[in-house]
Amino acid sequence: MLINHDTRCALDAVVDLVNTATAGPGGGPDTLADAAALRQFVERHDISGVGALGERDLVAVRAVRDRFARAFAAGETAALAELLNAMVAEAGTTPRLTDHDGYDWHVHYFAPGASLAEHLAADGGMALAFLVVAGERERLRRCEAPDCGRAFVDLSRNRSRRYCDGRTCGNRLHVAAYRARRKEATG
Repeated sequence: MLINHDTRCALDAVVDLVNTATAGPGGGPDTLADAAALRQFVERHDISGVGALGERDLVAVRAVRDRFARAFAAGETAALAELLNAMVAEAGTTPRLTDHDGYDWHVHYFAPGASLAEHLAADGGMALAFLVVAGERERLRRCEAPDCGRAFVDLSRNRSRRYCDGRTCGNRLHVAAYRARRKEATG
């Protein structure tokens, strides 16, 4: 599956945003706790054109996060499409070409002057919509590790990824299975 740079960045931001609600394996506190954490999220994803952030922004971004979490849980493509259509429409989507900050031409889906929540809903909603249109909605997954459940987008060629991170969740489960087999073999 060919995914352009902007769509990949938007997908990464969506996944990171969803996972702020369940920080780390086994859940945990909401890591989008205040405006400072929201600013760190913006900087981590190099989101341009974001001014001062306050409590109103935090509440709005958390609401967008909840909708993205529902997108990962959507059972049917029609339900996912309905959710994404609503998000993108409510964000006031205004596709426009831009070449800012040293990046080549790309499309922004949020309107000029949009809030951070509208920006995330428009760009992230469109990125997820591209997966639906490509017939790839099954790439939206949750980690299969029993104590994790973090969101991820499986971009492997054969759609075989099962864990949010093979070096942590995947390796932890493989080691546990190995130890169980060894224990069983030694009686």
